[in-house]
Amino acid sequence: MKIAVLGGDGYCGWATALYLSAKGHDVAIVDNFIRRQWDYELSVQTLTPIRPLAERLRVWQELTGNVIELLVGDVTDYDFLASVIRGFEPEAVVHFAEQRSAPYSMIDRKHAVFTQINNVTGTLNLLFALRELQPDCHLVKLGTMGEYGTPNIDIEEGYITIEHKGRRDVLPFPKQPGSFYHLSKVHDSHNMMFACRIWGLRATDLNQGVVYGTVTDEVAFDEALINRFDYDEVFGTVLNRFCAQAVAGHALTVYGQGGQTRGFLDIRDTVRCIELACLNPADRGECRVYNQFTEQFSVIELAELVKAAASKLGLKAEIEHLSDPRVEKEQHYYNAHHSKLIDLGLSPHYLSDSLLDSLMNIAIRYRDRIDSSIFLPQVNWRNTSNERKTQTTVSAVPSFAATGS
Repeated sequence: MKIAVLGGDGYCGWATALYLSAKGHDVAIVDNFIRRQWDYELSVQTLTPIRPLAERLRVWQELTGNVIELLVGDVTDYDFLASVIRGFEPEAVVHFAEQRSAPYSMIDRKHAVFTQINNVTGTLNLLFALRELQPDCHLVKLGTMGEYGTPNIDIEEGYITIEHKGRRDVLPFPKQPGSFYHLSKVHDSHNMMFACRIWGLRATDLNQGVVYGTVTDEVAFDEALINRFDYDEVFGTVLNRFCAQAVAGHALTVYGQGGQTRGFLDIRDTVRCIELACLNPADRGECRVYNQFTEQFSVIELAELVKAAASKLGLKAEIEHLSDPRVEKEQHYYNAHHSKLIDLGLSPHYLSDSLLDSLMNIAIRYRDRIDSSIFLPQVNWRNTSNERKTQTTVSAVPSFAATGS
């Protein structure tokens, strides 16, 4: 297939582009490198050293003979995006090109407004470009399990059957997002459903859980292809942070009681899910929703798992509870259904099998790059004027599209 990966220089996008290329698909990466700019803004760096994208693509071509086309530009610029769709003529578009950090969206008003405008505008531009230029193209859009929140009922895959006052209907599952970032994803989902209904587009909304892991078969070919390992409090994941903290001899910082429960999946399952969605497209006029994760863990369970893994490596890790800077339930019911991708053929990897190789050993390998000063939270959900030490301000950013989930 001809597949355009928007945000292909980011964490999920890079692994996906390589995987699809290795599988024989004709791949184009669309990006503008702003994910790298945010590291400068926040004065942080990924634990793993990331080469320039042109060098990464050159090494990939030398190793495999496969060419991945690079198209540099801004998805919030409709003319540019339309030129991509018109020129490349994709059969599927994988859309990772959004600002994907909840804490980043909660820093202050500017970051909240930027996140919403950037994410919603980019997706709307894509929907209009597909309608005008490639109406049969299948949109595979990265959503988030965070759209649902933590309801006291089972979370279905996108839709729920409701019986009310003697009548029955299938409706979108109620959304209770927990940040301005998650709200932007809800807006995306509604816009996609609307576009499919009125224009006959085809789309798959992948409500993804927290992704972990650095290594895929393709990334392992050469260190120049290595993927991101973000552990800071804005773009890093809790699991990455715990691993870096354990290696650095720092306490594992659990927010609140640690009962916050979410879905998780290995990066190797993310790329497989994307391919399964592309190979099994939605029908015209259909907006499917798949819950994309394989296991559920609470924060305290993750801390205990990392503590045990650290012990096997001769590292002593202690757990410390901090006041929760977020507005969230620290103890709650959580049971989300996730069978549709399994039905399509996904064979999951499990955290118990990859915690050491894909996380702890990577943290040990690059331990000299760990910056312990970025472990502790600075963004408070209750405070809309968080002060941060930055190299640039977000006001300089909106001329770029946020690319690279």
